[in-house]
Amino acid sequence: MAKQHSQKIIEYPALFDPASEGGYDVSFPDFPGCVTFGKTFEEARQMAKEVLELWLEELQATKQIIPRKTRRPIIDEVTVALPSR
Repeated sequence: MAKQHSQKIIEYPALFDPASEGGYDVSFPDFPGCVTFGKTFEEARQMAKEVLELWLEELQATKQIIPRKTRRPIIDEVTVALPSR
């Protein structure tokens, strides 16, 4: 009987910064230097997943420590109406 390897699923925070030329620059606070870009938010999310998977594979292949997820605040935008004067 073959051994089954289970995969550990973990989420890491990613920063999606609107780029001045359009699209989104993506970076990972837990992985300095791990960056990507997407023309749309959806493309940026997909590219972020791909680059992070490659980054983690490289860390594992070179027997480096994979950082644990750090706790980060959730940043979101809140829309409000200004009171009229």
